[in-house]
Amino acid sequence: MRRNSANLTFNPAFNLIPALLCVCLSVALPSGRARAASSEPGKDVQADAGPCMAAAAAADDDKTIEVCGALIDNEKAARPDRIKALTVRAGAYDRKQMIDRAIADYDTVLKLDPSLADVHNARGELWRRKGDRPKAIMDFGAAVKLNPDHAAAKANYKSLSLELERIGALMAVAGKPSFDCRKARRPVEKAICADPALADLDREIGASTFRTVREAKDPRQARELRHAQDDFIARRNAEFGKPGYDLQKAMRERLQRINGADGY
Repeated sequence: MRRNSANLTFNPAFNLIPALLCVCLSVALPSGRARAASSEPGKDVQADAGPCMAAAAAADDDKTIEVCGALIDNEKAARPDRIKALTVRAGAYDRKQMIDRAIADYDTVLKLDPSLADVHNARGELWRRKGDRPKAIMDFGAAVKLNPDHAAAKANYKSLSLELERIGALMAVAGKPSFDCRKARRPVEKAICADPALADLDREIGASTFRTVREAKDPRQARELRHAQDDFIARRNAEFGKPGYDLQKAMRERLQRINGADGY
């Protein structure tokens, strides 16, 4: 019985087990630490907003578009950092006359945070430059509603409102002469009423004549201006329909004579 017990104590197979466990642990543990260490630096570098803000501060538009784009596309970027990156990139696009891309960035910003009055105003200015007045006035109005003390948005809203009023007034009289076409009897008057371009010219002549008479320095000068207009209408009525008479040319020359060579 003692001999069998001694044989079990020194059996080589039992002595290999602890050695194999040590080898396995020594291989597995370092590789796990390496994987954990390798994932962390990338996260910090990719989400760093510093390069984007630095490029914007340096007014380097190309660099701003490049590095801020990387931050914007990084899913791990913080929401406030993404908003800042989109805003400064939109400004860079604007300065490079890439208006559609700037508007697209402002669109994304306002989806993330619709309460930013500055961004509404900036996008409104871009819409106005593109000629889209309805979208511009909506953005200016939204900015003023969000911040009633926003000076730039208030000024933009007021000026665009006046511009839209003037456009509306012009559209209301477009193609209409200075006289009532329902009372037109002369052939020249009927011709003017039938042609929107001639009707616009006649209205401009009438308005310019009224302005120059009102701004005349003395009554004598005002009378001379009225007599000159009466003479033009008399010649127009008498010569219309005769060979070689160009009504539109005569009206353009009369308008230029009233307003001067520079249009004043």
